[in-house]
This record gives sequence, C-alpha cells and structure tokens, in this order.
Amino acid sequence: MQQNEFNKKIILVIDDTPDNLFLVTNLLKDLYTVKVANSGEKALQFLNETLIAPDLILLDIMMPVLNGYDVLKKIKENPKLQNIPVVFLTAKSSVEDEKLGFDLGANDYITKPISPPILLARVKTQLENKAISDFLRDKNEFLEKEIEKRTKDVVAIQNVTIFAMASLAETRDNETGNHIKRTSTYVKMLAKKLQNHPKFKAYLTDEMIDTLYKSAPLHDIGKIGIPDHILLKPGKLTPEEFEIMKTHTTLGKEAIEHAEKELGYEVDFLKTAKEIAYSHQEKYDGSGYPLGLKGDEIPISARLMSIADVYDALRSKRIYKNSLNLETTLKIMKEGRGSHFDPDMLDAFLEIYDEIEVVASNFVD
Repeated sequence: MQQNEFNKKIILVIDDTPDNLFLVTNLLKDLYTVKVANSGEKALQFLNETLIAPDLILLDIMMPVLNGYDVLKKIKENPKLQNIPVVFLTAKSSVEDEKLGFDLGANDYITKPISPPILLARVKTQLENKAISDFLRDKNEFLEKEIEKRTKDVVAIQNVTIFAMASLAETRDNETGNHIKRTSTYVKMLAKKLQNHPKFKAYLTDEMIDTLYKSAPLHDIGKIGIPDHILLKPGKLTPEEFEIMKTHTTLGKEAIEHAEKELGYEVDFLKTAKEIAYSHQEKYDGSGYPLGLKGDEIPISARLMSIADVYDALRSKRIYKNSLNLETTLKIMKEGRGSHFDPDMLDAFLEIYDEIEVVASNFVD
C-alpha cells in the first residue's frame, strides 16, 4: 500500500551518472519522495537551501570536482545536516574504501551493481534507525529543557525563601530588606575583588561567590530568637543583655542546622550560611564571639561578612545610633585592620569603597 505523499520520507540521491539516478529513483519512488542531484556541488546547494532536510542521503563516491568523501565531510561539518544518515552507493568495493567511508561518518556502504531488495532493505533499516535516534534526541532535548526550567524554579523559590527568612529577622531589628541587599552585594563585590588573590584564589570560585551571595542574607537569622526588650532597646545593653544578644550567632547556626536535618542532606549554600551566621562576629585578633577564633581560623565566608556588616552598620541609622559619615566610617574600618578585620580583605575593600557607596545609594533605607 502506498503512503500518503505528505507522510513519505525524503531521500536525496547524489550521483553524476543519469542511468544510476534513473534506476534508484524508480526503485524508491513508490515508497519515498526522491530528490536527485547530479553533482556534489548541487547536492550541497540543495541541502543548504532546502527548508525540509532529507531523511536519508544515498551518495556516490566517484564524482568529478567534489567526490563523495568530500561531500560527506561537508555534511558532517554542518550542525544542521550532521544527523542525516548517509549511505554510500558506489562501485568502489575495497576494504580500504569502505573503512574510509565509515571513518568519515557514513552509516552504510552499498556496492554497485545495485541489488533492489538489498537497497530497499538497507534504506528501510536506516530510516527506522533515524526515527529512533530522532525520538531519543527530541526526548533528551525536552528533558534537558524541563530540568533546566525546574532547576530555575527551585533556585527562584530558594532565593525568595532565603530573602523572606532574612527579612523576618531584620524587621525585628528595625532594619530593612535593603540592609540584606546591601550587605549581600558588598560580600559579592569584595569576593570578586579578592578572586585572584593568592590567599583566597582556591576558595573564591565563581560558584562559591554565588553561594556567598545567596548565604549572606541569613547572617542575622538568629536574631529571631532574641527577646524584643533586648533587640529593640534604644540604649546601651547591660553586660547581661549583651551576653544574651551574643547568642544570636549560635541560634542562627542551630536554626540552619535544623533546616539541614529536615532536608536529610547537606546543601552547599546552607553550609556557608551556617558559617556566616555563626562566625561573622568573630574578630581577626581573637576578641570576637562566640568562639574567640583568630586569624585564618575564622571561615573566609565569615570574614567577608564581617567587613560588609560592620561597614553597613556604621553607615546606617539604627535604633541605638545615628549613621556615620563616610570619612568617620573609613577611619573606624582602617583602625580595625588586623584587629577586627582580615588585613588583606580590608585592603581590598578600601580599594572599592567608592563602588560600595554607589550600591549603598541605590539601596537606601
């Protein structure tokens, strides 16, 4: 039974001999739509201009100007054509000829004189193989796009959740979501500045900088557990109240650990967020809290966060203080070099403070 003309597979026959084109066309025309080209040049022109690519190419080898091997090379170099199966149809029958054809990417090799049953069987097999390959390729492309879409959705949900959690903590401290945006951006900018520094190069990969940016908003998540009469006190805290305030670092770490436990496995950004929440109040000389870590004992993530957080606190108005001008802020930051802050990090920060100020002006409270 003949197929509907619109459903027929398209076969391109390339041969410089009219008799061969006539013979092959007559053998295939009842089952397939046959296109012919009597030279390699015309074949390539057709392939480059046609809107509907053929499903199979039958290719002679011995042709003038461009032989079959040359044509096959051109086909395989073109991303739009390289998945079309190519079958050599030729009088060249040596093992070396066949090996060269397969090495160049041919799918099959039929020698002349042509046997009609063999030609029809080989053509049918190649078209069936192509149909399977196309199906698998289309399915893989669909799955890759679906995975990409779902990954984007997960990342978007993750980012919104982090920001919402961090905002909840900040609003209890009379600060704004802009504090989160500023400090996260400062951390990212400082990390980028230090990316080629010998001391930090191995750690500050592009992936880690992205993780730092996503983790930074959770640095004060533990403030959710601090009582209002301490967190919102306009005056100076008593020693007892300050000890309670200091627990926000531990509370933050424990909250993130609880989230990790619920997930059942470690997530990179939560690991980094835990470092930042727990250690961003440590000082380079060991006088910080909660553990009194010193120098390189303090995680790099927390050292970056410390600079960003202190700078923003000095430049911003709080319930217990007014904002400081840039000159005073920079003076205090410089005084903390090597005592409060990692000296290499602070030097890098001071080199980009004008860029930091641009960010601050874009996210004012």
